[in-house]
Amino acid sequence: MLNVYLSGEIHTDWRDQIEQGAKDLDVTFTSPVTDHGASDDCGVAILGAEPDKFWHDHKGAKLNAIRTRQAIEEADIVVVRFGDKYKQWNAAFDAGYAAALGTSLIILQPPEHDHALKEVNAAALAVARTPQQVVQMLRYVLEGTLPK
Repeated sequence: MLNVYLSGEIHTDWRDQIEQGAKDLDVTFTSPVTDHGASDDCGVAILGAEPDKFWHDHKGAKLNAIRTRQAIEEADIVVVRFGDKYKQWNAAFDAGYAAALGTSLIILQPPEHDHALKEVNAAALAVARTPQQVVQMLRYVLEGTLPK
């Protein structure tokens, strides 16, 4: 059995594609909260309002870090998706954290990000272009079989 943490971009269905493709494999998936509003506002919703946006975000980031750290530390493999839109500094941080822990790391990103992510990619054990490639990697790791 593998415990796989799916980190990164939250605006497309890449997680669903991987989970559907791997539904016959012995894999448990975890991820950050993908409801952007809930993720941004969790700190103030639980700990109280903040008039300064910095402290609003700070509370949320720290609360989300509890979930993220636990999930990455428990993962056998961390998959980090860098999408086409938005600056995903949190995804880069997750990749670095996984690499520092020695956790197997797969980066999922389009070719146009190759240069910008060269250091992140160098820390990864694999760089995939599609969710289907990630599924094929998981299948190979678990079963030793190649795509047909």
